[in-house]
Amino acid sequence: MINNVKTEEDRIRESERSRLRALVAADITAAAPLHADDFQLITPIGVALSREEYLGAIAAGQIKYRAWEPSDIAVRLYGSAAVIRYRARLEVIFNGHLVPAADYWHTDTYEERNSRWIVVWSQATTISR
Repeated sequence: MINNVKTEEDRIRESERSRLRALVAADITAAAPLHADDFQLITPIGVALSREEYLGAIAAGQIKYRAWEPSDIAVRLYGSAAVIRYRARLEVIFNGHLVPAADYWHTDTYEERNSRWIVVWSQATTISR
């Protein structure tokens, strides 16, 4: 930020960080409005999840994020659409099984809808050592 003026890129980064905090806290009330109704996640193992499937799995405790620590978030802005990319360290419990902390690349597509930036598509890729 220059002169405390938030850019659109800053607003998108804030939206993503708010989304991650809500997902780690399993706060579906806070997370739901940050995901488009037509949201889709592609997991690191290639499974496609709709908004309802993804947030429902978090609400049910099938997916429980223990940590999600993003690095700097790169933003490419295209009018009312944006693509973000960042590396993050995640630790998650999936269906009762601890997935050890690992690094992932995240690529997300955002759209500005009703003056708010919300995620539409998300894909995570495991970083091999």
